[in-house]
Amino acid sequence: MNIYIKTKQDLIDAIEEYGFLPYFANEVKGFSIEENCDPNVYFSDGPGIWEWKGEVIQETRCAYGKFFRKKAAFISKKWFYDFANYRRDGYDFDARVSDGLVNYNEEFLYNIIASKHSILSKTAKAIGGYVKPKVTGKDSWEPRKGFDTTICALQMKCYVLITDFDYETDKKGEFYGWGIARYATVEEYYGKNFGAKCYKRTPEESYKRVLRQLKKINPEAKESDLIHLLG
Repeated sequence: MNIYIKTKQDLIDAIEEYGFLPYFANEVKGFSIEENCDPNVYFSDGPGIWEWKGEVIQETRCAYGKFFRKKAAFISKKWFYDFANYRRDGYDFDARVSDGLVNYNEEFLYNIIASKHSILSKTAKAIGGYVKPKVTGKDSWEPRKGFDTTICALQMKCYVLITDFDYETDKKGEFYGWGIARYATVEEYYGKNFGAKCYKRTPEESYKRVLRQLKKINPEAKESDLIHLLG
């Protein structure tokens, strides 16, 4: 990859040009934002890589989530159709449920997210009982476990995306802290015709297309490392 990210537009251009852009360093050397980013915007008191995430998602309509080895990455809309087809193995979520290929925890959390246009992680946790309610007399009540594991699995299988980040505000109306992830199902985010574009090839054909693109943008990488990263 031949990029150096100093601005939000640099990040947008990289996503659109390469199609796939992991956030963190991985087994494919040089294939990450972390390794190709100006330190002044990677660790910054002002707007930088971390603060740009939501804006980039909204402006480009790219896919963002934990896609590679359970770690975050951007994937352009153009390439997400094939990537999702491969990861889903040609199944939409309902078909996967019908064939008994979804565990209870994934179905439970997916249905909470699917019931909303989009939902903040803290709201999904509250609805699903993943956090203890602030109600007197509930001391013996134990919250549901496994939110992080389950939401990661739904992203890795390309049924749920992070569509934005919301920030808390102080008394002056200024943002502070880490952004709170906002989730939506892929079909909600991209529309009902997502499946028509996603499933127009076989999962095997989509896999080959994605792997070919990863080889193209990482010409010096070992194929075995790319296959391992792709999963």
